[in-house]
Amino acid sequence: MNPPHANRDKRAERAYAMNRRRFLKGLGACIALPAMESLLPRGLLSTASAATGGPSLAGAAAAGATGAVGAAVTATGAPLRTAVIYFPNGAIPATWWPSGAGETFALNKTMAPLEDLKYKMQILGGLEDVSANPGADGGGDHARANSTFLSGVRIKKTSGKDYYAGASFDQVIARNIGHVTPYASLEISCDTIRNAGACDTGYSCIYEHNLAWSSPTTPMTPEVNPRLLFERLFGAGAPKDRTKNLAMRQQQQRSVLDFVADDTQSLERQLSGSDTQKLDQFLTNVREIEQRLERIEKTYAQHTAGDAQTPAAAIPPSYTEYVRLNFDMLHLAFLTDNTRVATFMISGDGNNRDFTEIGIAEGHHFCTHHRNQPELIAKTSVIDHWYVQQLAYFLNKMEETKDIDGNSLLHNSMILYGSGHADGNRHTHTNLPIILAGAGGGSLTPGRYIQNKSAPVTNLYLSMMDRMGATGVTRFGDSTGRLLNI
Repeated sequence: MNPPHANRDKRAERAYAMNRRRFLKGLGACIALPAMESLLPRGLLSTASAATGGPSLAGAAAAGATGAVGAAVTATGAPLRTAVIYFPNGAIPATWWPSGAGETFALNKTMAPLEDLKYKMQILGGLEDVSANPGADGGGDHARANSTFLSGVRIKKTSGKDYYAGASFDQVIARNIGHVTPYASLEISCDTIRNAGACDTGYSCIYEHNLAWSSPTTPMTPEVNPRLLFERLFGAGAPKDRTKNLAMRQQQQRSVLDFVADDTQSLERQLSGSDTQKLDQFLTNVREIEQRLERIEKTYAQHTAGDAQTPAAAIPPSYTEYVRLNFDMLHLAFLTDNTRVATFMISGDGNNRDFTEIGIAEGHHFCTHHRNQPELIAKTSVIDHWYVQQLAYFLNKMEETKDIDGNSLLHNSMILYGSGHADGNRHTHTNLPIILAGAGGGSLTPGRYIQNKSAPVTNLYLSMMDRMGATGVTRFGDSTGRLLNI
């Protein structure tokens, strides 16, 4: 049971967060808005901070609610966000790791798409997930890599319903700070959902198809349907209500924005010129995503006799478009403070998707077991590069978007990109490919390649949990201490 002061702090934190939040509401629609200076309560926005040259909310937060600043906010009082972006099957080490060290480093071929963001991120070497090693359990490295990556807890080898893993660090954060946002966390994927049956050498499919776990027996099944993710962010009501509201809009051929038009007009009269432009750009982005979904669903209906409400109806035929569509919605979820915690498992480990759209007909998993064949190594490197291109797309969008304090969304975030496999050919789980992008609101030191001595990746998670306000966690999974040099 929480002590009385803990409950009081959480109420204060939620009240502070709600003071900053506005919604556009209408029949079947509820659209959270980005924070706007015109809408902040008088006195909440203090004078510009010396550090950023922009507005600061921290003083007002501290004055209005004891402990409010600790609830996943930056030193300026802006929201602090954490996302984990998981890519499958590791990366070719020879084309992943940079040359040089510290602040003097050069990106290798795989990370070339991040060149313009080089000083907005850290490449962290030496981190490992020994819980994914075979040990006495033998085969099943993909299941272990996927389901231990965020917990550092060895999973039970079973193909039945008696699966057992460990709570993931994102869910520890969500339990601590989820009360300040509409959604404690978001879980997204561009893979399939398989929570039954056996997949990898005696391991239940549930291990490979879920990245986040709220408890050892409770996976946080990701949303794979972009339409349902859109409705979750911008619709209203329970899932059944959102389905009915969507059907109504589709029948009437109307946008979700049509149902908040009156509220939008009323709001515009309260905004400054700059905030009016910000609102217009935000609504344009929402509509653009909605139109993309409509085109995908129309194409699906033209070429199949399937149910328009099935997940496939909203999944683009292009994998690149599928991934970027989800990244665009994650960007808006962070911008609107719908959540401050997210996991995006692009694909589960062991995924054997082909990449014909970039000229590779073989499956990804097949290519990673290259047996030192130059052709397969080269193809795997191209796939690794493609995944990093998608990361660069998202990070650039985050960097180009200004937060309420004048910093970028990327500055006020911690974006972890990584895999539970290092070398997919040999199934190794040491020296994992890890990137930590963003400045954590000024609490991180990006622009470096850090070659750590061997350490559990969970040491990094402890340090990230501290910054997100998940205090009091002395040990997590197989951690041996905090990773201090970040």
